Amino acid sequence: MTKTALIASLAEELGVSKKLAAELVNAFIDTVMNGVKKEGEVRIQGFGTFKASKRKAREGVNPQNPSQKIKIPAMKVVTFKAGSEFKAMVK
Repeated sequence: MTKTALIASLAEELGVSKKLAAELVNAFIDTVMNGVKKEGEVRIQGFGTFKASKRKAREGVNPQNPSQKIKIPAMKVVTFKAGSEFKAMVK
C-alpha cells in the first residue's frame, strides 16, 4: 500500500476529506520521526516499536569491483519491531 492509498483508505473509513486524512497521516509520520530523533524510540501498543539503533563500522565489498574492500562507517539506523497484535494479524 502506498501513502496515497493509505490516505484514501483512511479518508473513506473515517468519512473525512482526503485533505484532512493527508494532514493526519503526515502529522503521524512527523511525530514518529521526531520522537525517534529526540527520544530514541516510539512505542505504539499492539502495533510496534520504531527505534534508533547504532550500527558499528564494518568492512564491505565494492559492488562495482568485488575484489576491492571498502570501509563502511558507523551510523545510526531506524529499526521497526512489530508488536504482538500486528504479528498475530499477519499470521
